[in-house]
Amino acid sequence: MTDNGEAVTLERVRGEPMLDLTRAWAAINSGTRNLAGLRTMAGALADAFSALPGNLTLVDPAPATSVASDGKIGALDHGQHLVLRVRPEASVRMLFTGHMDTVYPADHPFQDQTFLDPNTLNGPGVADMKGGLALLLAALKTVEASPVASRIGYDVMINSDEETGSFSSSALIAELARGKVAALTYEPALADGTLAGARGGTGNFSLVVHGKSAHAGRNPDDGRNAIVAASDLAVRLFAAKEEGLAVNPARIEGGGPNNVVPDLAILRINFRPASSQAIARAQAAIDDAVAEIAAARDVRIEAHGGFNRPPKPIDDGAAKLFELVRQAGAGLGLASGWKATGGVCDGNNIAAAGVPVVDTMGVRGGAIHSAEEFLLVDSLAERAALSAITIMRIAKKGGL
Repeated sequence: MTDNGEAVTLERVRGEPMLDLTRAWAAINSGTRNLAGLRTMAGALADAFSALPGNLTLVDPAPATSVASDGKIGALDHGQHLVLRVRPEASVRMLFTGHMDTVYPADHPFQDQTFLDPNTLNGPGVADMKGGLALLLAALKTVEASPVASRIGYDVMINSDEETGSFSSSALIAELARGKVAALTYEPALADGTLAGARGGTGNFSLVVHGKSAHAGRNPDDGRNAIVAASDLAVRLFAAKEEGLAVNPARIEGGGPNNVVPDLAILRINFRPASSQAIARAQAAIDDAVAEIAAARDVRIEAHGGFNRPPKPIDDGAAKLFELVRQAGAGLGLASGWKATGGVCDGNNIAAAGVPVVDTMGVRGGAIHSAEEFLLVDSLAERAALSAITIMRIAKKGGL
């Protein structure tokens, strides 16, 4: 520690009931499509974050659509997003983001929590990211009790749809990012404390192929096989992968009885571009493949989707923020390293708005998105202190 104030910070953080909150919130199923569970979770978060000053609201999700298995486009419902605005008039302002949704739907078998040992809690969402939300609250309560609280303002945004791409909250993220000197997001760090550095982007597409049905034995040549055309698309687009652009044809839906030429198929495909140039190449590959295969197979193809998370490079601002976090961690005896990752999160969207962000300020843990998900309990206080000291140093400096 470099001063007594930061030593007091650590003691205050240790007194916060982070584990109890994490367990209570993890007991609420808040899978992205479980709207009732998300309402319950939003209410619990609103109650807890009301301990902070400022104006707390639950914001309705922006309209979003999806392509159903019948090829039709329909509205996609999401839960509300929590927004807390504290001292918006402050000259130094930060953004803190997290998500209340998990990847485990209400009917998923993984619903219970188990201590694998005294320091390892296995449970749905304990690392990704209900533990992160608990330590964020503890850090902000600690900052509010410090002498520098009046020198910094901030917004907190906890969305309900991060796990499926933040389609109903991306505009809200961009709005809240404006004017911020830095942002912290509470995705989990690796079990050894390693942070995510640069991230690639992602794009998800549904390519709907409309063919023509016919009898598979009597007059198959009168048909236009949508499954074959979708397969051609998958093979063609998979061949577009290259260094800095991963391509994953994930699923083909459609078809029916064996004696009917299928007139509908949907290719679901994911792209992972490492740069804006890779996005341009991927989009060109999609456009070319759709046009050429539609002509060659005499089918109609509709492309839905887009690149919803741009790549997140480490620019000068991000490097400064990482260094500040590293120095704060060193005072706590933490070695804060980072490495690039192919995963994406709301940190991509924040960086795209021009705001430096460190997006793995949550708990140490692992095996997320699986029934082996775990958090390391001692990381709650450790990482809450890391956040609190980082925020306090930004407040003292008046920026990065």
